[in-house]
Amino acid sequence: MRYIRTFSELGMDDVPLVGGKNASLGEMFRSLRAEGVRVPDGFATTSGAYRHFLEHNRLTERIQARLKGVDSDDLAELERAGSEIRGWILDAEMPPDLAGEITAAYANLARQYGPEPDVAARSSATAEDLPNASFAGQQDTFLNIRGAENLLVVCRRVFASLFNGRAISYRVHQGFDHAQVALSIGVQKMVRSDIASSGVMFTLDTETGFRDVVFINAAYGLGENVVQGAVNPDEFYIFKPTLMDGKRPILKRHLGTKAIKMIYAKDAADGNPTQNIPVPETDRLRFSLTDDEALELARFAIKIERHYSKLAGEARPMDIEWAKDGVDGKLYIVQARPETVRSRETRDVYEIYALESRGKLLTSGKSVGRRIATGTAHVIEKSADMARLRTGEVLVTDMTDPDWEPVMKTAAAIVTNRGGRTCHAAIVARELGIPAIVGCGDATEVIRSGMPVTANCAEGDTGQVYEGELKFRIDRIALDSAHRPRTKIMMNVGNPDQAFENSFLPNDGVGLARLEFIINHSIQAHPRALLEYDKLGRDEQRHIDRLTAGYSDRRTYFISRLAEGIGTIAAAFHPKPVIVRLSDFKSNEYASLFGGAGFEPNEENPMLGLRGASRYYSESFRDSFAMECAALRQVREDMGLDNVVVMIPFVRSVDEAKNVLAIMRTHGLERGKAGLKVYLMCEIPANALLAEEFLQHLDGFSIGSNDMTQLTLGVDRDSGLVTGFDERNPAVLKLMEMAIQAARKLGKYVGICGQAPSDYPEITTWLVRQGIESISLNPDSVIPMTRVVQQAEQSLK
Repeated sequence: MRYIRTFSELGMDDVPLVGGKNASLGEMFRSLRAEGVRVPDGFATTSGAYRHFLEHNRLTERIQARLKGVDSDDLAELERAGSEIRGWILDAEMPPDLAGEITAAYANLARQYGPEPDVAARSSATAEDLPNASFAGQQDTFLNIRGAENLLVVCRRVFASLFNGRAISYRVHQGFDHAQVALSIGVQKMVRSDIASSGVMFTLDTETGFRDVVFINAAYGLGENVVQGAVNPDEFYIFKPTLMDGKRPILKRHLGTKAIKMIYAKDAADGNPTQNIPVPETDRLRFSLTDDEALELARFAIKIERHYSKLAGEARPMDIEWAKDGVDGKLYIVQARPETVRSRETRDVYEIYALESRGKLLTSGKSVGRRIATGTAHVIEKSADMARLRTGEVLVTDMTDPDWEPVMKTAAAIVTNRGGRTCHAAIVARELGIPAIVGCGDATEVIRSGMPVTANCAEGDTGQVYEGELKFRIDRIALDSAHRPRTKIMMNVGNPDQAFENSFLPNDGVGLARLEFIINHSIQAHPRALLEYDKLGRDEQRHIDRLTAGYSDRRTYFISRLAEGIGTIAAAFHPKPVIVRLSDFKSNEYASLFGGAGFEPNEENPMLGLRGASRYYSESFRDSFAMECAALRQVREDMGLDNVVVMIPFVRSVDEAKNVLAIMRTHGLERGKAGLKVYLMCEIPANALLAEEFLQHLDGFSIGSNDMTQLTLGVDRDSGLVTGFDERNPAVLKLMEMAIQAARKLGKYVGICGQAPSDYPEITTWLVRQGIESISLNPDSVIPMTRVVQQAEQSLK
C-alpha cells in the first residue's frame, strides 16, 4: 500500500484519503497554478498511514477504550485522557515502510528546492475543513522543520495532536466519532514569510456575511501569530466586482499594531524552530502589505472562490491563509478551506441589537458578532486556569488559542488584549454565536474580575466594553423582498461600518450618505490642520503624525480615508445608486474637530453662516474642498464605483449652484461626464420657490425636511422652548409639493432624505400621493415604512 501522495496527485475527491486541508492543497496546486495562483509544493500522508501507524503499535482498541465514557465537559478528565494517549503515540515506533516513504518524499522536495528544505508539517483530519465544520486549530502545526529525521519525529507529534483535549472536545460537540476520524499530515515547503509578512483572508465579510468583499489580515513574520491572535494585524477590504474589471477598489485599510513577529530561530537544535521578536516601531507604523500586494491577494482569493464554488455547484465562500516570501518577493497560498459560519446563515430575519443606555467605557477593540451581551467579568491570564470560568461570565484574557475552546462555549462574551477579526477567538466566537471584542490592548488591566460589564458589538467595527450590565433590546424584523413598492425605498447611511449589515434590508439604494460621520470618526482632524501642518503646535503635530501613520503624506491620508468611507457605503449597495452629500459641517462643528479651532470663524449663528455650498468656493476652504472632490474621483474612477451620485447641500442661489459646479469641473467632477449625476439638497425655501431655475443646472432634488422646516417656520429644532412645529405644517408641505411638482414637470429626480418620513407615517403617505420618486429612511424604519408606502400606493389604485 502507498502511504504518500504528492500534491500533484490530489484533489477534492480525496478528502477521505488525506483530509480536507491536504485535499484542498492538492486541488489548488493541480488546478489553479495555470491561473497564476502560487501554491508551494509538498506531499501528504494518507488516512491509511495513520491507521497503519496505530495498528503497527497496537493502539487502536487501546485508544477507543480510554476515550469511552469520557465527559467532554470535564476539562481535567479530558486532559488526563488526552495526555495518556499522546504519550502512547509519542513513544510509538514509526513503521519502517511508512518512514521510508516519508523520507523518500522529502528527498523529492530536496531535489526541487535544495538540500534539507525547510518545511511545515500540518494536520489534516478526514473530518476537517468541511463546509459545516472548521476544526480551527484543533490539531498542531509545526514550522521550519529541516531534515528527514526531524520530520519523522514531528510526524508522530502531529499524530498525537489528534488527541489534544480541545480536539477531543470539539469532535464530541460536532458529533464526530473518534474512531472514524483519521489524520493526514501535510508536508509543504515553507514560504519565507519570517522575513516578510503573512496572514489570513476571507472571500466575505466575516462579521456580516456580505459576499462582495475580500477581507485580508496581514502582519509581519510567520502566519501563526495572526491565526492565534497574538498580534493585532493590518486589515484590508477589497470589493470583488470591480476588482476583476481592472479597478483598484480598496475599500478600507486599518493599520494594526503588529507588536511582535514570528521568525526562524537562530538555533533550532533546542526543539524550538521558531521564535517571536518585537517589531521595530518604524515597521509597526507602516502597512505590512502594499496596495498592489493586497489587490493581488484579492485576485487569488476570487479565483479560489470561483473554482471551489464550481466544484460544489453552489456559492462557496473561502477562508484562505497566505504568505509572502521575503526571498523572491512573491505571494503564495498555503491553505484554503470553506468558510463555515456566515456562509451557512439565512437572512429570513434581520436582528438589530441596540443599547438603551450607556455606562462608563472601559475599553474598546475589534467587534465580532454584531450582538450585545452582559455578565460578570472573569479575568483569566493563563489557559491553565481556564476551568475557573463559570457559565455566563464574560471571559477577559490576553489572547486565546485552541486550548481554550472547551470553556469558550460557556462564556457570555469574550474580550482579549490581542488579536484581529480572523484570530482563533474570533473564529470560535462566530461559531458559538457569542460576541467577542478582540485586540483591546488593555482589557486585562482595566477590567477586574467580578465587575458587571456589557460587551457591545452592535455598532460597527469597533466594539465597546462598558461597566455595568446595561439594558439593551433586540428587534427582529422578518425580511420579505418579494413585493416591492413602486416608490423607491432608500436608506440614510452615515456610518460605513454598518453599511454591509444595512445592505441586507430590502432597499433601492442610499438616499443620503453624509461625509460628516466619516470625517469625524475616520479622519478625526480638520482638513486644514492636515494641509497647514506647519501652523500647528508640536503636540498637535505629534497627534497628526499618529493619525496619518502608514500614509505617504497628510493630504493622501485625508483623501484615502474619505474615499474608503464613501467607497464602503457605495460598495455595500452597488450597483444601486448611493447619493453622497458633500460636507455640511457648520463652523462651530468644524472648529470642534482636532486642530480646527484656529481655522474657523466665531459665528453668532453658525446654522445660517459659512456652511454647505458657500464654503466650497471660499478662500479659507477651497483647498479642503479640492480634497473632497479628489476622494469622490477616487471612488468613482479608481474603485469603479460609478453608482455614486453627488449632492450639494445648502445652496442659497442659482448662481451659487453654478459656481460650485464650475469648481467641481476644475477638480475633474463634471456633471454628465462618465455618467456623473449631481443633485441639490432642497432644504432652503429658495430652492423650492425657484425649483425650475435650479433644476436647469442639476439632475434632481433630494428634499432635506429638517432644515426646510426650520427655515420656513423660523424655529430652532434643537430648542426645547419652541415646540409643536414640524414637517406636517401646511407651509412646509406646500414648499415640498412645489419642489416635487417642478421636478416631475422637468423629468428630473426627486426624493426625500430628511427625518420626516422616518418619524411620521402620515408624511410618508402624503409624499407617495404627491408622486415622489424615492423616500430615504433610517434603517430601523425601512420595514414598517415600506408597508406604509405599499398601503398608500394601494389606496391610489
